[in-house]
Amino acid sequence: MPQELRLKDMMLSRLPIGETEGFPTRPEDTSMEEILGLLKNNETVIALDDKGSPSGHIDLKTALDRMMTAYKKEKAYLSTILQTINDSCTVIDSEKRVVHWTEGAERIFSVREEEILGKPITDFFEAEHLEILNSLRFGSSVRNKQHHARESLVVLINSNPVRLDGEVIGAVVSETDITSQIRLNNELHSTSEKLFRLEEQLRKASPTDNPFSYIKGNSRALKRTLELTRKASRTDANILINGESGVGKELFAKAVHHLRETDTAPFIALNCGAISESLFESEIFGYEKGAFSGADSKGKKGKVELAKGGTLFLDEIGEMPLEMQVKFLRVLQEKRFFRVGGTKELEVDFRVVAATNRDLKELVNEGKFREDLYYRLNVVNIKVPPLRERIEDIIELTHYFLYEISMKYNRPIHGISQEVMQSLMNHGWPGNVRELHNVIERLVIFSDHGEIRMDDLPPEIERINTSAESLPAMVQEKNNGTLSDQLREYEKNIILKELKSADGNKQQCAANLGITRATLYNRMNKLGIEL
Repeated sequence: MPQELRLKDMMLSRLPIGETEGFPTRPEDTSMEEILGLLKNNETVIALDDKGSPSGHIDLKTALDRMMTAYKKEKAYLSTILQTINDSCTVIDSEKRVVHWTEGAERIFSVREEEILGKPITDFFEAEHLEILNSLRFGSSVRNKQHHARESLVVLINSNPVRLDGEVIGAVVSETDITSQIRLNNELHSTSEKLFRLEEQLRKASPTDNPFSYIKGNSRALKRTLELTRKASRTDANILINGESGVGKELFAKAVHHLRETDTAPFIALNCGAISESLFESEIFGYEKGAFSGADSKGKKGKVELAKGGTLFLDEIGEMPLEMQVKFLRVLQEKRFFRVGGTKELEVDFRVVAATNRDLKELVNEGKFREDLYYRLNVVNIKVPPLRERIEDIIELTHYFLYEISMKYNRPIHGISQEVMQSLMNHGWPGNVRELHNVIERLVIFSDHGEIRMDDLPPEIERINTSAESLPAMVQEKNNGTLSDQLREYEKNIILKELKSADGNKQQCAANLGITRATLYNRMNKLGIEL
């Protein structure tokens, strides 16, 4: 940015001895705009140094000559800069006429400088496709916006208005050809998709290798829950999982099962809220042939029988009818039951993992849930934290879901704006991880050209207007790179910001972020933050 010309920049003429009287004086730091105003009515202006002593003088002709020389220098610098940069750079005036058109622009758009210089840019390109016109018309700026300039050409746009005395007098746009990068990214996405599917097949082939692989996050709250789950899994005690809808209670139930049971042990799930009261008994205990009208002629095994030697997962246990609670309690106590319409008592042995989003103790007090069954199920209580209590996990979950869903729909995603990430971090997530997955799926479906921006956010997500001034410097300077790079950069900025607010105290920083100090050191090391 060229500095404003001042009196001291003008190579002042020496003062003739005794000829300072009667002329206006100004400090050497005075702007030339003010000096020219004085020279309209005076032959000479006397310059004063920082001690207040005369250091030289200047007249109108000399001032104009020196300013013209300074202007020519600035023009030479600008011309050299424009010739040096490899990208396309275009400058237009207030009448949309092209003032500068670089070699990069010639190469990208196949329009020679002599053909376009001095002519309206709209003579060569459709107005609705020109981001530079928005900068000229509205005084708006654009950073790192992808744009399909032609069918086979993708460019990255940066655009700014040119202002003089607060008035927009033109606009500048730079465009970087990223067609090859996009093509490479798509090829990488295709390769990654194959690897992702292979990983999924391997994971399904050996599910006990990492039972927690589907539970994403590194927050202190989540790690506490995972550690409790590991400890509980070492025994065959019944477990009650509490948590709001969408937190992933079934994932924890499956982790409990896989941590202890063999690969052949069954995991049988039943959603108590999805079964009508009239069918509950036959669904849980099964039935003999001819037990009731419409029954299968061969009879049917119930969930408790299918779960023999494994785990029975009862989701929404608070919805189980009171009558069924009595019968199910007997099964837990005696390990025996009868099928509906059966006369032979069957033996079973299984572990119960129940889950609920309701306060069972309150239901007990209201007479809607049996107290004896409550204590039988609640040997170990695992509380899965809601997403709003582990905000730092949103980054990792977003990264994982974007990757997973972009593979599913074959829509490569390689950019997500900082404003979108900030909006996701600030949302309350009443639907928790399930809601986040739903939002990310919509973002992938409706995003353009692999970029997720504020306009893609669904209306229920409050848009956070994050100004450039409020973002860390490194975020402002670099907003491109792979999606993984951008998310790592965002996490890095969060830690750096918290370290600064804690005056470098890592113990305090870890506490503010809701993670252990060991986790903080681990993340700092992985993100390249100096310890």
